Formats: sequence, C-alpha cells, structure tokens
Amino acid sequence: MSKIEPLVASARDRAGKGAARAIRREGHVPAVIYGGKQDPQPISVELRDLNKKLATGKFLSTLFMVDTGSDKIRVIPRDVQYHPVTDAPLHVDFLRLVEGAVISVEVPMVFRNDEESPGLTRGGTLNVVRHSVEVNAPVDAIPDHLEADLTGLDIGDGVHISSIKLPEGVTPTITDRDFTIATIAAPSALLSEEAEAEEAEGEEGEEGAEGAEGEEAAAEDGKEEKSEE
Repeated sequence: MSKIEPLVASARDRAGKGAARAIRREGHVPAVIYGGKQDPQPISVELRDLNKKLATGKFLSTLFMVDTGSDKIRVIPRDVQYHPVTDAPLHVDFLRLVEGAVISVEVPMVFRNDEESPGLTRGGTLNVVRHSVEVNAPVDAIPDHLEADLTGLDIGDGVHISSIKLPEGVTPTITDRDFTIATIAAPSALLSEEAEAEEAEGEEGEEGAEGAEGEEAAAEDGKEEKSEE
C-alpha cells in the first residue's frame, strides 16, 4: 500500500489570474482540492517543496496528507499545469480521498529476477512497453508499485498483465485485452547474425535457380541439335 506523504499548504481566499500571479511571485504555486462531495478548496504550496516531489517521477501516484494549518486532508494529485516555455509548475489539482472510494491511478512497474531470465543472461534487452499501469484501486489500498517476475523468460517472450499479481480489490482499467508490459528483445549481435544467415540463404537460392535455368537451357540446346540432324 502506498504510504501517505506530508504536504504543507496554505489556504487562499482569492482566486483568479491576478491572485495566482501574486502567489507565484511569493514562491508558491496555486492549487485546488476538489471532490468528496465538498466545495473546491483553493490552497497554495511552496514551489521548492513541490519541485522536490515532482522530481521523484511518482507525483501523480503518491498519496498526500495536505496540512493547511487548520485542517488535514488526504488527497492524490490529478493534474499539474506547466509553463509552456520554462516548464515551471503553474497549478496543481488534488482529488480529495474519502473512505470507501475507488479511484483510477497509475502505478509504477518494478521488474524482478532479471538474472533468472535466460534471454537477458544471453545478452537480450528488456524492452519496457509500460513503465506504469493504470488500475482501479480502493483509496485505502493503493499499491505503491506492481512487480513483474522475469524468471524463465527467453528472447521473444513477454510480460503481460495476466502474469502480474494484483492486490485484492485492484483491477486494471484496460479489460478488453491481455496487454503487454515488457518483452525480451534479441541483442543486436544476434539480429545481425540472423540477417546475414537469411541473406546467405537467399544467395544460395538464387545460385541454385540460376544453375537450374542453365541446365534447362543446355537440355533445350541439345534437343534442337538432334532435331537438326
């Protein structure tokens, strides 16, 4: 289960572009907490603290306990708006988490036992198709990661969602297919050898065809010479 990270915030009374610009000049980022059948609650968070949390790469799948000084609210980030030029965060949307709710969330994938994969030990490459998987999960049981076991996988084999053990109550949001999470790709050296082998086989086939055509032509010449005699 994902642990809940603390996040210090300040309640803000004013909304609008002017107020948001003033907040950013003070080194903070405007945000809002919505959902849970309650009115949206405008807040602001410190830019430096927010950047540290964004740098983890797991911000949108992390649970936070927002402390406004007068209240503590359990939330999960739903969206971050960035400046189109500087990529600085401009605004954050947080979803209020109420007990018993089920939400969709991106959960990071972790790959285990690569040393037990024949394909990888032979020089193959793990080609990760999905670094995270979107799942539906109870707010009180959101996994912080999902594990994929690479034991026994050879070149050409893949990891599919059906092979991932999901916690109780957690289901993938995609249900119409057994989608691929990762594959074991052949090393470039092996691909080159296979390409050379195929090319050699093709050349041998062409030589055989040319030889057969020559024999047929010689046979036809022989028939023509006999008929002339």
